[in-house]
This record gives sequence, C-alpha cells and structure tokens, in this order.
Amino acid sequence: MNPGAADLLGLFPPGTLLADDGTLVVAGCRLDELADEFGTPAYIVDETALRERAREFAGALSGGWPSSRVVFASKSFPCTAVYRVMAQEGLGVDVAGAGELVLALAGGVPARDMVMHGNAKSDTDLSMAVEAGVGTIVVDNFDDIDRLERLVTGEQGVLVRLIPGITADTHAAIATGHDGSKFGLSPADARRAVERLRGSDRLRLDGVHVHVGSQILDAEPLARAAQAAAALGDFDVYDLGGGLGVRYTYTEHPPTVAQYVGALTEAAREHLPSGSRILIEPGRSMVARAGLTLYRVLTVKRGEPTFVAVDGGMGDNLEVSLYGQRFEATIANRVGGGDVVDLVGRHCESGDRLIAGVELDDPQVGDLIAVPVTGAYCMTMANNYNGALRPPVVFCSGGTARAVQRRETYDDLLRRDLA
Repeated sequence: MNPGAADLLGLFPPGTLLADDGTLVVAGCRLDELADEFGTPAYIVDETALRERAREFAGALSGGWPSSRVVFASKSFPCTAVYRVMAQEGLGVDVAGAGELVLALAGGVPARDMVMHGNAKSDTDLSMAVEAGVGTIVVDNFDDIDRLERLVTGEQGVLVRLIPGITADTHAAIATGHDGSKFGLSPADARRAVERLRGSDRLRLDGVHVHVGSQILDAEPLARAAQAAAALGDFDVYDLGGGLGVRYTYTEHPPTVAQYVGALTEAAREHLPSGSRILIEPGRSMVARAGLTLYRVLTVKRGEPTFVAVDGGMGDNLEVSLYGQRFEATIANRVGGGDVVDLVGRHCESGDRLIAGVELDDPQVGDLIAVPVTGAYCMTMANNYNGALRPPVVFCSGGTARAVQRRETYDDLLRRDLA
C-alpha cells in the first residue's frame, strides 16, 4: 500500500505529530534534534505513553476483576528506568532469572511484588529470589520444587505452571501454550506437583499459572487459558499470563486492552472461583508502541531491489531474523510513501534485512530513518555482532529528553577481557 502520514503516525506513540517542516515530533521532541544529541542508532521511548499504557492496563483489569494485579513481563524491555516506571505506576513485575531480578530491584520494584519465571532456574536464580523476598516463584518443573525445598527456610509462595494445551496463531518460536511446550507441566504432572506442594511445610501453593504465547492478535485463545487453569482445581490465585499482540503494520488490528481484559474476565467469571485473585502479565503490548528506533542512512544502492543501508540492524533488532517480524519505517522529515526499497542493516549477514519492500520517500545518504513499535524485545536482544555498540535508551516527555541508558563504548567491549 502507499502509506500516508496518518497511516504512519498511527504506529508511533500516541500524540506523535509533524512539525511545520514535516519532521516527526515524539513526546514534544523533534527526532532530528534527538539524533543530533544522542546519535544513532538510538532507542527512543515516550515515557508519558509508557505510563499511560500501564494505567490503561491497571484500570481495565481492576474494573473487570477487583482482586487482581497487572504484572509487567519485563523480558520485553529489561531496562532499569522502565522497571522504575512500572514500580511508580504500582504494577508488579515478572523476572526470568537473577539478572532481571537485579535490574528490577535497582529500579525500585519491591521484591514482594515480583513473580519469578524460568523453565531452567539455577540455584543462584532461586537463592537470590528467596533472599530478596520475591513474592511468587512459578514452579515450572519438579527440579524447581527440589531446589526450593532445599533453599527455603521460611515460607515461599509458589504457582504451578500448567501447559494449557492451546495452540495460538503466532510464530512457533514464541508459542508456549501448546502440548509439548518446553514451559510448564502437562495436566497430569501439574496435578502431581500440586499434591506434592500441598504437603510441603515451606512452599505455600497459591495457585496456577498459564501462558499461551506472544504476539497473539485474537483474544479468544488467551481467554481460553482460564478454562484450562480452572481444570486444575480451585485456588486463591490464577496467573493468566500475557500474550496480547501489537500493531506492527498497517494491516494488523489486535484487540484493544479493554477487549482483551474483557475477554479474560468474562472467561474468569465463567470458570474461576469468584473470590480468587487474577494476575496478568502484559509485556510486548505494554511497551512496544511507546518505543521507536532512529537510524542514519549510510549507503543507497539503487537497482532491483534498491538497498538502503543504515547504521544499525540485527545488532539492535533481532525480531526480524528470529521471528520474521514485519516493521514499517519512514524518513523522519519526509513522512509517507515513495520508492519501494529494502531497508537493510550494516552487519555481515544477508539475513540482516530490517524491512523488505518498505516505501521511503527518495532515500538519500544522511537521511534519518524512524522505525516505530520497537519498544519490545529490541533492546532486550541487542548484541555486539561485528563489534556493534549497543544503542542508548532515551526517554522523552513534555519536550524534554534524557538518556536513561548510555551507548556502549569500545572500552566496554574490552572491559571483560582478562588476557
């Protein structure tokens, strides 16, 4: 399709607009000025949009099921400043391992408000969680129980992760609820775990956890997880996971937060005990649209196809290579369609193709490229391929910008060397 300004603006953080000269302005900050100040590539986050999204989730869930809590799936954007926002907005946080636990604590998240996940938790992961006072640990396997019984001296709240047997329409790499998933326990094994935990004098069984997958554009399979959880029995807590997809392209139309939460709570009223507590774990849908990535064009090779190469790529966005995720893009001061090109990265791999067949208006060397909806998993999986320096994270709000995580330096690349 030939995207216009309105199509593109609908992918950027809410409130994004065009300056008089046609330059994109996010949270009151011109993208060209941000590039001049912080360099490229750079992750730009609309802090106000991030906070408003947290409030939208919390309000929708509490309105539909009063005994409930939103728990941010922090693997989607494990940045200390993001943890701090979630803590300030009163959300819980889920962590997968000791590293995310350390970041969450540094961001001011109370340990009691954390949920620890992981299909292969080490002694270190669990001992750090227990020592910190993490409120809930999700038991993914019987080895978790063995380790916790050895490490816990007081009382530790746990949930049993159940494989719900739901196959969602998403990429295989991010589907988790199907039979044979590496996450969780089969119904028969989950029942065995429940019985064992009920006999423990240290592990307090609070309930059950289910998760169907990620980037799911239909609320029905997400809501169906409540029925699967109910089949395991009556509990005080049901963690229904996350998985709500986001709009990366013009043709995608995921459920709204209200529609998603409404479907979950309707299913909960049908299948779950009325006095139980519900947790949900939005990640991608919490942070994706609040973020964008800025690049500078380094090279244009005109032909069939025309390659527009930028100063980043799979070093800062692995979503394309791992999941085939489609993104859109625009030149920051010439918003809209134009030439059909392949936007590629600078890394030494043919798979380093950010967007195949994207329309850019007469791209030239030096142009600033904005790729929206990169607030989820891009910073998470940033890497040093070809010695790339991981980009800074820049928060913008009310016309003011500040780096909350600096760009790596070449000294950082050498810092861990011992010889």
